Amino acid sequence: MAAWLVVGLGNPGPTYASTRHNVGFMVVDELAARARASWAAPRGMRGDVAESRLTASGMGGIGADATKVVLLKPRTFMNESGAAVTRVAAFHKVTPDRIVAIHDELDLEFGQLRLKAGGGDNGHNGLRSMRAHLSTGDFLRVRYGIGRPPGRQDPAAYVLAPIPTTLREDYAVETARVADAVEMLVLEGLAATQNRFNS
Repeated sequence: MAAWLVVGLGNPGPTYASTRHNVGFMVVDELAARARASWAAPRGMRGDVAESRLTASGMGGIGADATKVVLLKPRTFMNESGAAVTRVAAFHKVTPDRIVAIHDELDLEFGQLRLKAGGGDNGHNGLRSMRAHLSTGDFLRVRYGIGRPPGRQDPAAYVLAPIPTTLREDYAVETARVADAVEMLVLEGLAATQNRFNS
């Protein structure tokens, strides 16, 4: 059975680890933890990669019906994410329709989640880079709502500022819910997952 590639979009390094722009990394970290899968940095891949299998019982499942899932956190910065995506996708022979990009979405309030196939990049540098490197926008997107900044705060400063301590637990809960949506997307397809999770 063909593999899936689940990409968390974010920036590498401790400076960015707990920012809203890195919620994609948080979701793939959650999926890797569920699978008890360890991260590695294969030569030439330009990212951290973890491999597992997914069944109806969840990540790390085994059996003939298990689907291979490759998790990726690019080690490039956000605006070069596509370089890592294309290398890992080529190595694992994953076609764009089986690539899932998880990213922060300013146009959705925190707690809102939308899944879609294809579309533009809506000003998101990670999506723009993926579209450019894959030569198509026809991959799946999981849009993790983070809301607009308060007042006149610059959106770039907002997404790159650490998530306030008072909101960390809320983000952990939402990250787990988004991870649930990704599992369902791989197992049951887009329409069923949209019906359950899109808000």
